[in-house]
Amino acid sequence: MAKKIKSPGLSESELRRMLLEQRRADRQRRLEAYKQSGELLPVNAERAESKDGDPLGSPRVHADPKLRLDAPPKPRLRSWADRGLLAIEVIAVLGLGYIVLNGINLLDELNREVAAAFASGSEASPTPLIGPVVLPSGHTPPTEGEAPRPNEAEIPEHLRPVVQAYTAAIEVPTPGPEQALGIKIPAIGVNAPIVQGDGWEELKRGVGQHIGTADPGENGNLVLTGHNDIYGEVFRELNELSVGDEITVFTATSSHVYVITEKMIVEPTFIQVMDPTVDATLTLISCYPYRIDSQRIVVLAELKPNS
Repeated sequence: MAKKIKSPGLSESELRRMLLEQRRADRQRRLEAYKQSGELLPVNAERAESKDGDPLGSPRVHADPKLRLDAPPKPRLRSWADRGLLAIEVIAVLGLGYIVLNGINLLDELNREVAAAFASGSEASPTPLIGPVVLPSGHTPPTEGEAPRPNEAEIPEHLRPVVQAYTAAIEVPTPGPEQALGIKIPAIGVNAPIVQGDGWEELKRGVGQHIGTADPGENGNLVLTGHNDIYGEVFRELNELSVGDEITVFTATSSHVYVITEKMIVEPTFIQVMDPTVDATLTLISCYPYRIDSQRIVVLAELKPNS
């Protein structure tokens, strides 16, 4: 049987207050000890607060003499991987800055060069907007009392100013040893000089090479034009040529033989025959029919092997 404890004659409220004061004193003592050593002191179970908050009830806090709070961990140093990533980021930022600065310097240099070009006072050369819209050599047929002239009626009226600008912008290339100088067609007795250009004035002096077409013997389309009924009638008998006939084109240093593969009559606007080719080819163009000149006769040939 539990042993009865004699009361010192205090009331219940006084006992509660005494227990509360003892509990506060005990808590303050433990806090001071923890500040000095980092250890939690045992709790006086008899002075602890009860589970339901009644200081006179049974205790709910139990002391553990082995309990010890560790000091807060020190922050870990960055790993080598983190340091490597940081270095890469720094290098990337520096590289981007270099690229931006270099681009600004290049832009400034380009602006200075353009300004210098403007200051030089050089005049811009006209740039042709289009190429030829009709095949060369077109002219009015010769009649009594009227001299032949370029046939502007073949060109659509709205394109004539553009074609004139294109013609005016053409520059004759500097003479070289690989340029065409003469042509010989034994089947029809042609032996004529070749000049650079196929305009009205050039075709008065012989067969004209269209500016920008291939040189004799090289890959590409060599386009030659001649009149059929004026200024020597050099290409009057193109219609008498046959597939397999040979054409020889001379330069200052060599000669090249082409073999005819095709002959056709086309409209003046069929300019596709002047297009560049992959292989070495030759295209002859003249007006047709004789003294009517409403169409064109075109002769196509290919370079003879080993010529």
